[in-house]
Amino acid sequence: MPITTRELKDVNQLVISIEERFDFSVHQKFRDSYINVDTQNTQFVLDLALTTYMDSSALGMILLLKDHAENFTGSVVIKKPSETVNKILEIAQFHRLLTIEK
Repeated sequence: MPITTRELKDVNQLVISIEERFDFSVHQKFRDSYINVDTQNTQFVLDLALTTYMDSSALGMILLLKDHAENFTGSVVIKKPSETVNKILEIAQFHRLLTIEK
């Protein structure tokens, strides 16, 4: 399964893990993973440790997640991006928009 979610209610966090490819083919599943989470101050953790490929549509999906989080005074943290994925995030200057934990 390319996308898995874990809700940690005790710390008000939703962890979304993406395996292998993060591209338009997972758009609906990615959106479904967070769209019903509307608790104030939720931290959305995007775990990209097992993501081997990411394209520009994935960058757009991350921005949609960021917008969703901000609607509920939440935040998005990108966690453990692979070297390849981190390079894409750096080129797109996502470190200016989001917290990226290596």
